[in-house]
Amino acid sequence: MEDLKSIIRDIPDFPKKGIIFKDITTLLQDAKSYQRMVDLMSHRYVGQRIDKVVGVEARGFIIGSALAYKLGAGIVLVRKPGKLPSETFSKTYDLEYGTDTLEIHKDAIKPGERILIADDLLATGGTMAAVVDMIQSMGGDIVECCFMAELDFLGGRKKLPEGKVFSLLNF
Repeated sequence: MEDLKSIIRDIPDFPKKGIIFKDITTLLQDAKSYQRMVDLMSHRYVGQRIDKVVGVEARGFIIGSALAYKLGAGIVLVRKPGKLPSETFSKTYDLEYGTDTLEIHKDAIKPGERILIADDLLATGGTMAAVVDMIQSMGGDIVECCFMAELDFLGGRKKLPEGKVFSLLNF
């Protein structure tokens, strides 16, 4: 995994001073690395009857779509308000400074469907905790929350269902 980790570049002071941003675009643009990452992540779920993969805006769409394709599952998008055309279910959640809201189509998840939630990076866990709450409120059975990378020092997995978090790369 170190070879994949080494491709992800650090951008200091982005989006604000003091933050070191993990830029995954360098991995995504490298065809062999991107393919290897998708293969490694999808292999974990082969044979688990995943009905739908939920991709979280925006980089989660990239990871989620690839996983859904590999697993023969549907893809569901969780978006910022006003981006989905049909009736939505929304969840407002707390951030470090303020709040944010996410939406999902009301008919996207059926009770009992087996759901894999995918995103690029697990940081503080607030966004993913809101997504988990929405999926569970809709009756979805969460198989796991999966991430290409996790910033371990931020402790985001503590906000998610115990034993249902997988990260391919850890920083």
